[in-house]
Amino acid sequence: MFFSTHTIYGNQLIQGILLTQAQLVSSSRKDEGETKEIGDPVLDLCFDISNRLPLCFDEKAAAVKYPVEYTNSMNTVLRQELIRFNRLLTFIKESLNDTRRAIIGQLAMIPELEKIHKAMSIGAMPEAWAKKSYPSLKPLGSYINDFIARLNFFQRWLDEGEPTVYWLGGFYFTQSFLTGVLQNHSRKNHLQIDHLHMKFDVTDFELEVQEQPEIGVYLKGIFLEGARWNRTEKKLDEAWPKILFDTLPVVTMTPMMKSLELLDEKESNYNCPMYRTTERRGVLATTGHSSNFVMFIQLNTDKSSNHWLNRSTASVLSLNH
Repeated sequence: MFFSTHTIYGNQLIQGILLTQAQLVSSSRKDEGETKEIGDPVLDLCFDISNRLPLCFDEKAAAVKYPVEYTNSMNTVLRQELIRFNRLLTFIKESLNDTRRAIIGQLAMIPELEKIHKAMSIGAMPEAWAKKSYPSLKPLGSYINDFIARLNFFQRWLDEGEPTVYWLGGFYFTQSFLTGVLQNHSRKNHLQIDHLHMKFDVTDFELEVQEQPEIGVYLKGIFLEGARWNRTEKKLDEAWPKILFDTLPVVTMTPMMKSLELLDEKESNYNCPMYRTTERRGVLATTGHSSNFVMFIQLNTDKSSNHWLNRSTASVLSLNH
């Protein structure tokens, strides 16, 4: 199965077509400029996005409500995520404002703003945003919707307390959340964190669960590429024709001792790699973590691992649309 390869080629073709769109729009405006003045749609887009974006999180209020606690690393994870998202939110707001002012002539259209303007005119995420942002391959409209959904996720966390189900793909730095889960378990049970490993079980819940598990956490927002989850037989199955992605039900992530994990390991499990985007490649950061690869999750199957490797089966946290 070469779904991933064909998808990449298709996206490259579409991107090539979009690159010509800005020149076509510019040419049409020049032709019609003799009869009437046509407004720049990017100007309206800047106003629309700016009005949709919420205010920055109140980091001081969050520090009071969620203080640093030895037994609860989630408070630290939350506060660090708020800092990261505030930094990104501020940058996007400032770039939108500068682009708007450059369009109406209050600022010089410097090369950086011109690149932002060109990207927005074809519905692509500006490169300047991508450098400051979490990994994402979404176009501009989908990126803004996804960004607002992430902000709302953390706002509910601030207002209502820790969620019963965590949106794994909603974190700016996923590894900090995973480390926090391990730290909570190790400190509560007086275990060395280096001796712990994650165990995964797919539940029957589709989106939400009423209560948190006794051990570990519930996760949602995980997609399968190259396979699907058979909800009747509770195992990996062949993907439906013309369906590239399938959404996994809520997954339980449970910390456990590595020795016990090896004893519990089943030959019928497929170690499915998890990536943040469908690009499936990244660079090694200074923290020692990949910018794209997250971890392996064990999924029940009645076929060999090679069967799914030949189909490039993997899980991703963010789609391209």
